[in-house]
Amino acid sequence: MRDTIVRRCRLKCDGQHDSVTSVHIALWTRIITSEKEDLPDMAVPTEHAVNEAIQVLPLVLSDGIRQRKIQQKLAQLQFSASTIRKIQDVFISEMNRGIHQQPSSLQMENTYVPELLDGTEEGLYLALDLGGTNFRLILLELAHGTPIREEVKKYHISFALRVGSGIHLFDYIAECVSDFVIAQGLQDVELPLGFTFSFPMIQHSLDTGILVTWTKTFNCPDVVNKDVVRLLREALDRRGDIKVKIVAILNDTTGTLMQGSTLDPDTAIGLILGTGSNACYLERADRVKHWETERHGEREVIIDIEWGAFGDNGVLDFIKTDYDRENDANSLMVNSFTFEKYISGEYLGEIVRVVLAKLTKEGLLFTEDHTTGSLLVPGNLTSDLVSDIERDSVDGGDRNTKEILMKFGIVPDEEDVKVVQYVCELLSNRAALLVSSCLAVLLKRIDKDHVTIAVDGSLYKHHPRLEIWMKQYISLLAPDHKFKMIHAEDGSGKGAALTAAIARRLQKRLN
Repeated sequence: MRDTIVRRCRLKCDGQHDSVTSVHIALWTRIITSEKEDLPDMAVPTEHAVNEAIQVLPLVLSDGIRQRKIQQKLAQLQFSASTIRKIQDVFISEMNRGIHQQPSSLQMENTYVPELLDGTEEGLYLALDLGGTNFRLILLELAHGTPIREEVKKYHISFALRVGSGIHLFDYIAECVSDFVIAQGLQDVELPLGFTFSFPMIQHSLDTGILVTWTKTFNCPDVVNKDVVRLLREALDRRGDIKVKIVAILNDTTGTLMQGSTLDPDTAIGLILGTGSNACYLERADRVKHWETERHGEREVIIDIEWGAFGDNGVLDFIKTDYDRENDANSLMVNSFTFEKYISGEYLGEIVRVVLAKLTKEGLLFTEDHTTGSLLVPGNLTSDLVSDIERDSVDGGDRNTKEILMKFGIVPDEEDVKVVQYVCELLSNRAALLVSSCLAVLLKRIDKDHVTIAVDGSLYKHHPRLEIWMKQYISLLAPDHKFKMIHAEDGSGKGAALTAAIARRLQKRLN
């Protein structure tokens, strides 16, 4: 793979200054062959070094005028080192404001999860993972803090239940919990349940979650501003046929950190990079002002950043382009989830489509093809297709790119393919830079000898080089902080059951 990328560097830099070629070959060689933990301690890089390292390979077309026009149109999509530092400064400021309960675009929610697994957890635990049209119930058996058995069943939620009465919704969920537990023959066993609720909420305790707003395809108005744990408890009590006790509520980011801790005890950051994006981390308890329950000498607590909304108050407007404004206007929730619209799978494909459509309308793309098919229709270019095009860029090929464009009714020439790949690379790289900039801040804030970042999500899993870029950029922006990244799958499921185990352990200790 390294040889392919080096060849591609030489190919794309053909005709450019030799120093550009050597810089990119050296950079990509290091990206492919290095892991952060294998690198020696580095001095803080200069602004020039950062600028060199974060730029994508230049676009090279046979038509120099067209090439320059496209690069000028897209220049704002590339960040300078000073812009990265400004983004980090704003992120730090918003974090500090949020954790001190001052106005901020970062919720910095206290999850009330004060510790991770310690290896003493035993027994059976349930997880309820609710975040989409289908939800899951999971039975997890632990021995010495390690999962040894897992049973899973999926249930569908109809459209009528997703937009109707909250009582009907939670009665149905309780019915499914009952069905699952009875099928396992555990109706007479007291089962602690961890509830993954992947919607914005405010937590007043480990087992209290007040819904702020529904997202995705849910809209049960009578649930907003209500405690969803209480609603589910009441629904279970109305049935009275099982002994399930809800002991914890969390989101999928917290679950990912928890699941990561079973794979690596140094895990201190959880990251979701899929359809949506969010992060959480282990914070010093004495820094957290929002703490409504009695404190018991906690040293750390997981903070749910809710960074999808980073910038909703305008603090990131200095990086917003006209392409981003159109992407926002095409979204279901305009003027919200600002950061998520730069980085997540829900929006990456659409922002690429917006850029390609603009270049087409301005006569800079698909100039030999008078029909652009359905490419100009919002929502038609999805992020999985961007990942497929990026695979071509990594391999130095064009098969995926051509096949995708032909599905849109476009017959591209070689120059069109180069432009499309360049746009996908620019915007994928921008997403990696933004995520990495914030993760570097978290590493510095946690300030431990070694931190593992647990990651889950479809975009992270399927994009061919987001992880490669992120490792490189985090190393560059936090050079004195050792870290590694691990793929912690199903944090929203297993992580919820693990959190239930911790909650039960805490209950026993305090009682």
